[in-house]
Amino acid sequence: MLTATLALRGWGIHLPESDPSACRPDAAAELLGRKGLLGRDDATRLALCAVHRALGLEAGVRPGGDARTDVAVVACGNLGNVDTVADLARTATTDGVRAVSPLAAPNASSNVIASVVAIWFRFAGPNLMVCSGAAASYDALATAALLLRAGRARRVVVVGAEAATGTATALYGQSLTSGAACVIVESAPDGVRVRLNGSVPAPVTVASWGDCYGAQGLVGVALAADRVRATGGPVEVSCGGGTDGYRSLTVSSGSVGAR
Repeated sequence: MLTATLALRGWGIHLPESDPSACRPDAAAELLGRKGLLGRDDATRLALCAVHRALGLEAGVRPGGDARTDVAVVACGNLGNVDTVADLARTATTDGVRAVSPLAAPNASSNVIASVVAIWFRFAGPNLMVCSGAAASYDALATAALLLRAGRARRVVVVGAEAATGTATALYGQSLTSGAACVIVESAPDGVRVRLNGSVPAPVTVASWGDCYGAQGLVGVALAADRVRATGGPVEVSCGGGTDGYRSLTVSSGSVGAR
């Protein structure tokens, strides 16, 4: 399993179920502006909010100028588009495939979060989605490390999101928390750093913010980065589950890099 150390150049958390300042998906226009949100699923809206916060943008502001070909996007999550898939299947079964709206089709792709984030914020580097269960956050960071090591990007925006819709919660089979987090990483020795340590045998302790499933590890890393910046750290973060195994990450301090 890949182990690596990455420099955090920015991070953001969006937890509407526990943070009164974080808007719910249906009110995402308050932070993002209205243009472009029509038809977006809840997980994608949460992801956009987390990236917006990580970039430190003012409400309603979107990046302009040329697309950044040196910035990649790696998204993670497991249940973000299940409502769309279920709705399409239900419509096709009940009314036939001709009744399926072509506007809904793009949201049926599991890569919808990564692609929308890339288009929205004008990131034109490699773009992919990781759906690997409870350890998806760790796998997304490991994928970012590989992209940086291979020279495919100078910076990687790693974002995770899950939305606790009725369908998603039913499929998960236990309590699910809506939330998203974003960390922006580079290969550099300075700044707040996250080290990917690999597999660990110990179970994950219950997090105070709930269970964000595929985004859980990224939420933990972003919260740990806030703590490290305030206290110096280090902070240990875990993610995973009994079926997918557990992963360990260490967030520690150096000279704080640019946000």
